[in-house]
Amino acid sequence: MLETRLAHLAAMVDENTRLADIGTDHAYLPIDLVKSGKIDFAIASDVAEGPLDNAKTDILAAGLSKKIETRLGSGLETLRPEDNIQTVVIAGMGGKLMSDLLETAKVNGNLYPTLILEPNIGEPRVRKWLMENNYQIIQEEIIDTAGHIYELIKATLTTSKHSLTDKELLFGPFLLKEKNAVFTKKWTNQLAYQKQLLLNLNKAKNKDMARISEVEQRIKFIEGELGND
Repeated sequence: MLETRLAHLAAMVDENTRLADIGTDHAYLPIDLVKSGKIDFAIASDVAEGPLDNAKTDILAAGLSKKIETRLGSGLETLRPEDNIQTVVIAGMGGKLMSDLLETAKVNGNLYPTLILEPNIGEPRVRKWLMENNYQIIQEEIIDTAGHIYELIKATLTTSKHSLTDKELLFGPFLLKEKNAVFTKKWTNQLAYQKQLLLNLNKAKNKDMARISEVEQRIKFIEGELGND
């Protein structure tokens, strides 16, 4: 039984896709997807030997060594053209690192048809990378589990740019429309944080006016969406 966050990621995966799970840890996600029959092939990739050894052990125990391959290496560099990967899942890392890994793959000529991403922080940066590289966000979820709020983003590669407004980059185009209770909780907390940050920035001897302006704009956006303006 997958934990909540991984279960939501699994639900976003298309049937019969060839999947790569980058930063796989124990390979729980690919194991569950292959076991359930949703997919038939996966690559479980990790930069660290320890987690990959855990993954190998769990894959072997599940009897899925012929359907799930493990790869040791950084980001998407472990993937090869002959793998014919259609869906890449990257979950549980910061948005900057996630965007950097995707950019490195792109520079090497590798853009994958479907991306399912769960950045721990820095979601706007991830959405911006998607927008700038002709990906269209087709699904988003925001979930509250085990004391953490996560945003899940699914995007598909297209032939043209799908522009997002500054608000959509910050909040997420689908999450902005839905505005569920978790969305409200996240941004209520963020509003308090941003207001405290603004106070601290204004107290500084050498004021960073660009940063102050950025935080003021963010506060205005949040208040507008929460109906506090």
